[in-house]
Amino acid sequence: MTTTSSTQRVRTGRVTFFVALAVFAQESTWNLYDSQVPPLLREHIGSAALIGLLMGMDNVLGIFIQPWMGNRSDRTRTSWGRRMPYLLVGMPVAALLFLVIPHVAASLPLLIAVMFGYALVANSFKPIAESLLPDFVPPERRSRANAVVKIAASLTVMVAALISIFLIDTHPKLSFAIPAILMVVSLAVLAANVRDSRSPAYRTAVDGERDQDGAAAPAARVRDTVLDIVRDADRSRLLLIASILLFGGAWAASRALITPYGMEALGMSRGEAGGLTLPSGVAFIVAAYPVARLAERFGRLRVMAVGMTVFAAGMVLGTVVRTPTGAVIGLCVASAGASAFLVNAVVVLWNLAPSDQVVGTYTGLYTVGWVSGGFLGPAVVGGLVDLTGWPLLLLHVAVIALLAVLAVARVSALQCRSTAGRAL
Repeated sequence: MTTTSSTQRVRTGRVTFFVALAVFAQESTWNLYDSQVPPLLREHIGSAALIGLLMGMDNVLGIFIQPWMGNRSDRTRTSWGRRMPYLLVGMPVAALLFLVIPHVAASLPLLIAVMFGYALVANSFKPIAESLLPDFVPPERRSRANAVVKIAASLTVMVAALISIFLIDTHPKLSFAIPAILMVVSLAVLAANVRDSRSPAYRTAVDGERDQDGAAAPAARVRDTVLDIVRDADRSRLLLIASILLFGGAWAASRALITPYGMEALGMSRGEAGGLTLPSGVAFIVAAYPVARLAERFGRLRVMAVGMTVFAAGMVLGTVVRTPTGAVIGLCVASAGASAFLVNAVVVLWNLAPSDQVVGTYTGLYTVGWVSGGFLGPAVVGGLVDLTGWPLLLLHVAVIALLAVLAVARVSALQCRSTAGRAL
C-alpha cells in the first residue's frame, strides 16, 4: 500500500512538473505582452483608457473561446488524450504571431491585427494546459500542485522583467523572440513526455463510454453548464466566478499599466519601468507553496480572502510611498498576497464541479472570469487614471481588489452553511 502511494505521488509530481512547463511556455509570452505592448500602443495613442481597452480587448475573445475549447477538449478522444492535440497545434502558431508583434509596431492597424491574432490563438489553448492538472492530480493535492504551476508562471514574470531591463531598449525585436523560442522548446519537452490518455480522468471517461456499450457519453454543453451555475440556489459558484472577474481586473490593471505608471508617475525610462515587477516575481515564488499548505490546513476560501486583502494593502503602500523603491515594495507585498488567490481559486472551482468529466469546461469558466477582468480592469482603471492622474493608479487597483474580497467572504459563508466539513 505504501509503495503504491509513493509511486502515485511520484507520478503526479512528474505530471505537475510538465503541466507547469506548459503554463510556463504560455505565460512567457503573455507577461512580456502585458509589459511591453502598452508602450508600443502609446507611440500611437495618448489616452490611458484607450490603451487599457486595447490591452484588455484581446481578452474578451477568451470569454467566448475558452469555455468552448475547454468543453471541446472534455469530449475529445485520441491516442494523445483529450488535451495534448490542441496544445501541439496552438502553441507554435501563437509563438509565431508573438514573434511578429515588434515587426509591425510602426503601423497601428497592423499592430492591432497581430495582437488580435495572437490573442485568438493563445486564448484557445490557455485553459487546456491547466486542465491537465485535475486530470492527473486528486482533489486533496491540487492546491500544492497548482502552487507549482503558479510558481512557473511567476518565473515568466521575472523573465519578462529581465528582458525589459536588459534588452527592450536596445534590442526590441530580439526581446520578443526569446519568449517565442521558450514556448516552442517547452512544447517539445511536454510533447515528448505527456500523454493525457493515461490520466485517471481520461480513463474514467472512456470506461464510462464502454459501460454504455460503446455509445458516446452525453456530455454537457457549455450552455447547460452555465445555466446550471446561474440557476443553482446556492450561489457559491456564481459568486466565485464574480470574485475571479474582480480580482482578475485588479491584477490585470496592476500589470498592464505598471510600465506607463513608472514612466509617468515615477519618471523612469521604459526599460526601468518594465523591470518594476521583477522583485515581485520573487515574492510570489516564495509565498506560493506556503499559502497552498496553509489553504489545505485552514481552508482555501479563508486563505484567499486574507491574501487578497494583503494585495490591496500592497497597492495602498505603493501609493503612499510614491518612489520606485516604494512601488517595488508595494508590488512585492501585493504579489505575495495575490498568490493565495491565484493558487487556490481555480482549485475551489474544480472541487465545486459536479464531476471530473467537466473540469475542462470549469477551467474555461475560470478563465472567462479571469479574462473578463483582464478586459474590464485595465479599461476601468485607465479611465480613473484619466480622471485623477497616474499617481493614484495603485489605489484604484486596491479598491477593485477589496470588492473581490467581499465576494469570496460571501462564498465562504455559503459553504459553511451548506457543506459542513467539506474541504474546498
